[in-house]
Parts: sequence; structure tokens; C-alpha cells
Amino acid sequence: MAPRTDWVVHSGHSSRVERIEAFFGGHGYDPHRHDTYAIGRTLSGVQSFLYRKSLRHSLPGGTMVLHPDELHDGMAGTEEGFHYRMIYIEPVLIQQILGGQPLPFIKGGLSTDPRLYRANETFMQAMDCPLEPLQEQDALFDLAQALQAVSGHPKGRRSFDYQAAERAREYIHDCQGGQVSMDELERVSGRERWSLSRDFRALYGTSPYRYVTQRRLALCRQLLRSGFTLVDAALAAGFFDQSHMTRHFVQCYGLSPSRWLKMQG
Repeated sequence: MAPRTDWVVHSGHSSRVERIEAFFGGHGYDPHRHDTYAIGRTLSGVQSFLYRKSLRHSLPGGTMVLHPDELHDGMAGTEEGFHYRMIYIEPVLIQQILGGQPLPFIKGGLSTDPRLYRANETFMQAMDCPLEPLQEQDALFDLAQALQAVSGHPKGRRSFDYQAAERAREYIHDCQGGQVSMDELERVSGRERWSLSRDFRALYGTSPYRYVTQRRLALCRQLLRSGFTLVDAALAAGFFDQSHMTRHFVQCYGLSPSRWLKMQG
């Protein structure tokens, strides 16, 4: 039997949440990490991935919840390949609902809890189904509440300076890929740097430096889609050169920039 072609389709509708549908016949992604939640479901086949030092297998009927900044890959668990839908949710959207609590963590990256499955239903529609803004907002609220309920409350909770961390995050966005130092983040947040770093990780799931890198990569993807060459996109997004950008791109998305471009639907 001839191998089926790998493909990825993005929802073409404007949204605060990135939605994709994809099929891979074998190897999908190299080990990588990103600064968003990756939440979705396997529609057919067995979707296997290494996550927190163990091999996991996602089957139809369950929910995948990959935490921000957790290393993972992706591959087919059988010769049939795997078909899935996934959404990528920035932690700030969850924080706007939970109001400065530690990000919910789903142990093992897989859940059979029906509350999560139901809460994710709106986002799991076909890519050609647009979401109205209010519908998306309601779905985000339901999903944040389900994540918190299923994850439980962490032991030994301490207080976090959510407003200071948010000032630092907004400053990073304002810099649009430019160089950012901890001195600057300390100044704009009004928070001592080590406390800020701890709070940032707990609230947004990644370090300030990796968050800056992710913003540059997001700009890179936007530029590549608009026709920029790899080297021009890399320089425009604040990387030293194309190889610097490519190294971070693979670490973030598990694909080279050229392969990622070829798979865009």
C-alpha cells in the first residue's frame, strides 16, 4: 500500500485560538516545546508521543492536554497513521478567566474525563466551521473551568503577583521581537527579577526568555506565510541569522521551517 500524504489544515477564520486538523502516516514531529496549551483529540488511529519521559498513546474518545513548555514529539502508533484536531491556547487566555492561579496541569497529558471532552467540543468542530466571538469566549470559559476541575488544586499554593507578571508579558509584546533584558522586565513589572521569573513560569507556563523567543517565532511564521524568504524572516523577527531561527523553530514546532511551509493548507 502506498503511504498516505501527511497534511495539516489551519482554520481560515479569525480567532483568538489557533485550530488545526492534520494527518500523519508515520513520523510527525521531532521533540519540541511551545508556550501554549496543545489541547485536542485523536479522530482515528493511534497518536503516540513521548511526554514527561513516558510514551503515551492517544485514542479516539479521549482528550490530549499538553502543558506549555513540556517537551513532546508525535508519531503514528500503527501503520494506519493518525488523524487529529488540535487547538493551541495561550496561557494568558486561561489566566484572564482564572485570575492569576497556577496553570492547571493534566497528569500524563491524556484524560478520559467527560468534563474535558464536553468542554472542548466547540473547538473540535471541522476547520470550515467558524466560531462567533461570543461563542469562542464561552467555550474558553468552559474549557478553563474544566481544566481546573480535572487537574485539582495543587498542594502548598502560594500567592503570585499576577499584575506584575502581566506587565512584563505586555512589555515583551510591545517590543515586537526586539531584545529584552531582565533589567527591563524588573523595571516595568515593579517586581524583583527572581520572584518575577518564578511567577511568570507558574502563571504562563514558560520562562520570560522562551516567551520572547516564541513571539519571534510567531512573527516568523506570519512573515513566511506572506512570502518572506527564510533568511529575511529570521532577520526581521530578531534572530541572528537563518540557522539561529531554524534551530529555535525546530525546538518549538518539531518541524523545519521549510517542511512546515510545505504542509500549510
